[in-house]
Amino acid sequence: MLFAYRALDDAERRVEAATARIRADLRQYVVTEPRRWTGLLARMTRARALAASNSIEGINVSDEDAIAAIDHEDPADTDRDTWRAVTGYREAMDYILQRRQSPSFRITEDVLLAVHFMICQSDFDARPGQYRPGWVGVRNARTGDLVHEGVDRDRLEPLVRELLDYVNDGEVESIFLRAAMTHLNLAMLHPFSDGNGRTARCIQTAVLASDGIVAPAFSSIEEHIGRNQQDYYDVLAEVGGGGWNPERNAKPWVRFCLTGHYRQAQTLLRRTRELERVYAELEDLVAANRLPERASMALLQAAFGGRVRNSSYRVSADISKNLATRDLKALVDADLVVPEGEKRGRFYVPSATVAELRRKSRLDRTIDDPFAEDGPVQTAGRQPGLFVANV
Repeated sequence: MLFAYRALDDAERRVEAATARIRADLRQYVVTEPRRWTGLLARMTRARALAASNSIEGINVSDEDAIAAIDHEDPADTDRDTWRAVTGYREAMDYILQRRQSPSFRITEDVLLAVHFMICQSDFDARPGQYRPGWVGVRNARTGDLVHEGVDRDRLEPLVRELLDYVNDGEVESIFLRAAMTHLNLAMLHPFSDGNGRTARCIQTAVLASDGIVAPAFSSIEEHIGRNQQDYYDVLAEVGGGGWNPERNAKPWVRFCLTGHYRQAQTLLRRTRELERVYAELEDLVAANRLPERASMALLQAAFGGRVRNSSYRVSADISKNLATRDLKALVDADLVVPEGEKRGRFYVPSATVAELRRKSRLDRTIDDPFAEDGPVQTAGRQPGLFVANV
C-alpha cells in the first residue's frame, strides 16, 4: 500500500485548470514561437532549479556558478566537493530530460537507480545507485531528534515496484497529481542511504516533463520548493507523521504542490514578459551604439542575472571565445557593462543605464493564493493571501 490520493476535488481541479492556462500562455513564448532569448530563459530556469534543489540539502552555489554548471563550465568560487555534488545533480537532470523526449520512455527501477547514482556519485558513503542496506532515519540537525524513519527494509523493493507501476500508469487523471504522489512516496520510503530528497525531486520533474504543455526545462517546481523550504519540510512532516504511514491524508501535500505549480507558472510567465520588454529596449541601445546585435544577449543576462562571464556569453550568443572577448570589451567601452575581477575570475555586471532599464521593466510580483475562497485569479494588487514572487 502506497500513500494515495485518488482524485482531485473541485477546488484542486480549478487550480490545475488555471495553471494549465498560464502554462499554455508560456508555451507561446518558449515552444510555439520561441524568441532569441528563449535559450537564456531556459538556462536561467534550470540554474535556479538546480541551485534550489541542492540548497535544500545544504549544498549552496551562487547564481553565477549555477549558470556555469548548466553551461558545463568551471565555477568561479565553489569548492570542489560542492561542485561535484552540484554537477552530479545537473547530470541527473540532463539525463532525465533527454530520456523523457522518447515517447516510449518509462521510469523503471534502472532509471531510478541511475538517477540516484548520478546525484550521489561524489559520495560513495551514500552508496550511489544502490538501495540502502538497512534502517534509515532523518534527524533534526539542530536538536538531534528523529523526525522521519524510512519504510522497513524488507518491504522496500516491493513498494518501490508498486510505486513505479503507478508512475507509469497513463490512467492517472492528472499529471500534477501523479508527479506529486511520486515525490511524496519516494520521500516517505526513503529508499537510499542519502540523496532521497534530490532523487524524489528529480523524478518528480521527470514525470512532469511528459506533460508536453511547455518545454521540459519549465516543468519543474524545484525553484518554488527551494524558496519555501520550511513549508516543504512542514507539509512532509504533517503528511508522513514521522514514518511510513500511507493511511494518512495526503491532501496537504497535493495542495502544496498544486500551489507550487500555479505560482511557479505565474513567475515564469512574468519573467518571460519582462525579458521580452527588456530585450526590445536593449536591441535599440545596442543599435544606437553600433554594436553587433548579438551583444544584446550579454546585456540581457547582465540585466537579469547580475554577472556575465565570457563563457556564459559564448553560450548565449553561440560565438567563439575571442569574439566574446571583443564584444564584452566593446560593451565596456560603451559604458553598458562594468568589468570586475581579474583574468579567469573576471565577470561583468550591468551599468547604471542597463540596470535602470531592468528596473523600469518590472511587472507586479504579487500572486494570489490559488485556494482562496474566490478561486485562482491573476490580480494586480496585494490582497490577503498574496505573496511576492522572487526575481
